[in-house]
Amino acid sequence: MQTRYDAIVFDNDGVLTTPTDRDALVDAIHDAFERVGVAEPSDGHVETLLGPDVDSLRRLAGEYDVDPHDLWTARERAAIETQLEELRAGRKRLYDDVDAVDSLASTNAIVSNNQHETIGNILEHFDLGVEVWYGREPTLSGIDRKKPTPYYLELALEDLDATNPLYVGDSWVDVAAADAAGIDSAYLWRDHARGYEEWTSAEPDHEIDSLEAITDLATSS
Repeated sequence: MQTRYDAIVFDNDGVLTTPTDRDALVDAIHDAFERVGVAEPSDGHVETLLGPDVDSLRRLAGEYDVDPHDLWTARERAAIETQLEELRAGRKRLYDDVDAVDSLASTNAIVSNNQHETIGNILEHFDLGVEVWYGREPTLSGIDRKKPTPYYLELALEDLDATNPLYVGDSWVDVAAADAAGIDSAYLWRDHARGYEEWTSAEPDHEIDSLEAITDLATSS
């Protein structure tokens, strides 16, 4: 058997680990607001801070007369701490098919829209042998660099020195980021997946139901 892809890059949440519980993240957002002196944010503002772009973050900070950098720093720190608690409590866990990744001859990496520190915590907690990983920086620039922008994906590919990589994700942003980077993608249909075709014109090169299918994708006879 010959190697078809010389590197396999994985998204994390929804691919290697289960998504973080939404209620836990909402509690983290409330904690972040409290850290910058906002006691009772509206439900809409909590929703915004869950996943803002830079413009909406600046508008939100202006509503409460707080520095957007301070608000985002508080948000990221609260999310990092909450997800670490979820890991330690066993509520954020590895998917059962992650063992298939260990059998790959290709070099592996992780590129996630989650915080870089959170991905590091996941690797340490589960003792995963992945040496190249990128999550977002806890800065306003980090917001702009999230997928579908291929910024972090391209950094990982440079580190891997890969000539024919595959990116595996469970979201339209993963498919779009791979397309923007000019590499193949595999769309993983997890239970929570809503379908890439609803959100982007980019199409994955493969559609799979389990990480166990990666072994066949990664090699060709």
